Amino acid sequence: MQLYTECKIDVNLYAKEESGGGMEEKKVSIVDVAKKSGVSTATVSRVVNQLGGYSKETEKKVLKTIKEYGFRPNVNAIGLRTKRSHCVGVIVPDITNEFFAKIVRILDIFFIKYNYSVLICDSNEDPELEARHIQDMFDKNVDGLIYVSGMESISPILKNHKVPVVFIDRSPKDAEVIVQSDNFQGGYLAAKELLKAGCRKPLLLRDYRMASTIQQRRRGFMEALKENGMECQRDYEVAVMPDYMSAKEKISEILTEKGCCFDGIFTTNDMMALGAMHALAEAGYSVPQQVKLVGFDNVSLSEFCSPPMTTIAQNTEQLGIVAGKALLKLIRKEDIEKKEYVVPVSIQVRSTT
Repeated sequence: MQLYTECKIDVNLYAKEESGGGMEEKKVSIVDVAKKSGVSTATVSRVVNQLGGYSKETEKKVLKTIKEYGFRPNVNAIGLRTKRSHCVGVIVPDITNEFFAKIVRILDIFFIKYNYSVLICDSNEDPELEARHIQDMFDKNVDGLIYVSGMESISPILKNHKVPVVFIDRSPKDAEVIVQSDNFQGGYLAAKELLKAGCRKPLLLRDYRMASTIQQRRRGFMEALKENGMECQRDYEVAVMPDYMSAKEKISEILTEKGCCFDGIFTTNDMMALGAMHALAEAGYSVPQQVKLVGFDNVSLSEFCSPPMTTIAQNTEQLGIVAGKALLKLIRKEDIEKKEYVVPVSIQVRSTT
């Protein structure tokens, strides 16, 4: 999408200059920028819009002038004429979750390079709030949306709009463009690590909601067990809310009722793993001597808890960049290479195995 065209758009810029005792805003046209840079207005427009057709030396000269004089585009005027906001929306289910916060940060850094603002909404895993945020984004005329969906299928609101959408992390039914980690491989690596450490009765402690990410992690875990002639018996797959306290309470409950009937645990996120670890410690069981443990996400606490946690690491930087590039191409109506992007994961082996 272009910020400017050579004649159709109001290309006014603004610069702050000293006046009397303070600073006041002075309106400056693109002609002024061109004169100060010693180039044509068309060239300034092409540089600002990153359209090419100019030398590196010219680009540096124009950008230096813009920076020196504090020029900035009149985005309101541009938006009114083009019906474009030069903003993208990002919806995540929990901004306090370090995994999602890292992705948001990467997206913000990525889009600012292309002169886009990022509007961030937190759905709090609430479908009604999620739907409202989607509508609010469209009402604000965002040019595109990057979206971690908590719904099993695409919201009807999305189907009725032509705004390009890239789904990240989770894959609802009928989603067209998806960027996600190799969750199957993550579950597979977790099981292989537990088996390698000597586990023969591993417990799967998973998010009860079975979003696409959880289903894939579960399938990978089960596949690794199957390859080694083992199965995860019904009593060894437990579903809980995906938070610290729910995981801790469930493991405490199992230990009270059945004792330590398992020798390893794989949890579908790191907060659940920490809860399980603390429940074991309170009950007098040691990790990793009596129970091995593998989490998922590689958030900061996994490295700094005691003992440091073995976990599956997702590449949040790559997830954010791939999603950003895909959305930018959709906004510009460019062809994209594929509709589904899978970002590799790795295992960080630490002291819990």
